[in-house]
Amino acid sequence: MRRGGRWIEHWDPEDERFWQETGERVARRNLVFSVLSEHIGFSVWSLWSVMVLFMGPEYGIDPAGKFFLVAMPTLVGAVLRVPYTFAVALFGGRNWTVLSALLLLVPTGAAALVMEPGTSYTTFLVVSTLAGVGGGNFASSMTNINSFYPLRKKGWALGLNAGGGNVGVPVIQLLGLLVIGTAGAAQPRLVLAVYVPLIVLAAAGAALFMDNLAPVTNDTGAALEAARQPHTWVMALLYIGTFGSFIGYSFAFGLVLQSQFARTPLQAASLTFIGPLLGSLVRPVGGRLADRFGGARITLGNFAAMGLATGVVIHASAVRSLPVFLVGFIALFVLTGLGNGSTYKMIPGIFQAQAVRRGLTGETAAAYGRRLSGASMGLIGAVGALGGLAINLAFRQSFLTAGSGTPAFVAFLFCYAVCGAVTWAVYLRPVARERRAARRGAAGAGAAGTGTGTPGTDGERRPVYAEV
Repeated sequence: MRRGGRWIEHWDPEDERFWQETGERVARRNLVFSVLSEHIGFSVWSLWSVMVLFMGPEYGIDPAGKFFLVAMPTLVGAVLRVPYTFAVALFGGRNWTVLSALLLLVPTGAAALVMEPGTSYTTFLVVSTLAGVGGGNFASSMTNINSFYPLRKKGWALGLNAGGGNVGVPVIQLLGLLVIGTAGAAQPRLVLAVYVPLIVLAAAGAALFMDNLAPVTNDTGAALEAARQPHTWVMALLYIGTFGSFIGYSFAFGLVLQSQFARTPLQAASLTFIGPLLGSLVRPVGGRLADRFGGARITLGNFAAMGLATGVVIHASAVRSLPVFLVGFIALFVLTGLGNGSTYKMIPGIFQAQAVRRGLTGETAAAYGRRLSGASMGLIGAVGALGGLAINLAFRQSFLTAGSGTPAFVAFLFCYAVCGAVTWAVYLRPVARERRAARRGAAGAGAAGTGTGTPGTDGERRPVYAEV
């Protein structure tokens, strides 16, 4: 029986009365502790972007080897996002948050054991791989919070949840800066010592204050249906461009500064945290803008701006100007944060629109949207995180062959152009075309609006994909 153990048997956030009387308070409490756990998960996931700053010449590892150490957690975290998504429905959001938080003790403890000169590169590679468990937390956390909030508030709630988690990247980088600046580059274990009690605190908070939602049941059919939806893979591509860039740049920023601009560990650490911090803080803003103006519109404008910022970075790399490089690179971080918020807002809106196309209404349509959007988030998050792996491998190859990151940035510029074109072609162009057709055709109710629904239904008379 599921009774007890903080299981909630009835949950209907789309019911305004239920939301005001009960739902909002419960959802907010779960959001707070979800953010805490995901925040620490992100810190552990990005642990090795900090550890490599402590690895001086005495460790005997070249820049290409360090980029590979940073890339391995990205790969593992991306793969784990798929099972972590379904773990929420199988074990319950609260229960899984407790367990996944406690799992973070494994990579943290292992790193504390091996972090010293003389340890073999293979050992470092294996231990860095363990940090990938921190990347899985994002998928389970987002899937869980997606179920707590009504569609009209998902952009802000998901943006806040993800943004609070993303802040874990600059926080651990700031801690690394503090340790290097005070105790020196020979004391990496001090960073790890701080996180062990924080992990225990996050697990205890989840156990005491979070809830499981009984209506969110494990649904293999939803996963298979989400995988068959073309929109799942379109959004995965867009998320590669936004989140893949954010996590890839976050992990690589310090190494790029050391390798391309000859910064010392302390100098690199003093700059590394700025971009991830700003990118994390603006993620809820991206969600809020998407709530107001439509995720597709914000996402398209964001990719155009990312292309411009990448052009600045390429120019700065060519003339070896660190100030201009920092301006362009930090602008990229801010834009990835905005794009992360706007793309994740699109996901539940797209599947709500799919429900309308099927002729569903009311709670039936809302339940369909929650079911498929929750299932798709794991796939989208996993593929998006693989973009971070691609970025680190691109940097590794770029420095091996050209001695700088410029070829990698040129490749990223091309990717942003593709993502922008896809956003326009799939989510904005059809709506504009149907608006023109509606204006030509008509008068009366048929000219009230446009959309992508089934002909003759209200779904077709709303620009649902433009508003997602």
